[in-house]
Amino acid sequence: MSTAFALGYPSTKFEPTGLVDLSSKTERERLSGSALKGFFNLVSKWNIKDEDARELLGGISNSAFYEWKKNPSRLLDVDRITRISFLIGIYKALHIIYGDKLADEWVSLANKNAIFAGRTPLQYMLSGGLIGMQTVRKLLDARRGGV
Repeated sequence: MSTAFALGYPSTKFEPTGLVDLSSKTERERLSGSALKGFFNLVSKWNIKDEDARELLGGISNSAFYEWKKNPSRLLDVDRITRISFLIGIYKALHIIYGDKLADEWVSLANKNAIFAGRTPLQYMLSGGLIGMQTVRKLLDARRGGV
């Protein structure tokens, strides 16, 4: 028995955007200022100490941190833009899943999920670096998707 149609994805009007090439200096220039502004807003809402905020950025000096905070118009490297992207994604997912108050407190609350082993998500991200941030982002995206 033959089929008169080919299997495939249903048609859609959605057109995915292309991936951002962070190796491109032009793309990083376009994103860096708004990424840093978003980062500083996020750490303020999460009440993160400056020392921890510096570590989330990959470990920068006090002087660089305060200069970036005062003047966020600068070119970030791929690692720092990626870190900020994960954190902003975490922030967004938390605000979709929880109300604003819990969403902004969540990173500082002890968590019984096996991933965190009783630590706060912030402690987990600080100790796990970029991979820790990616893991938290994936966890929240899965929760947001109902998994």
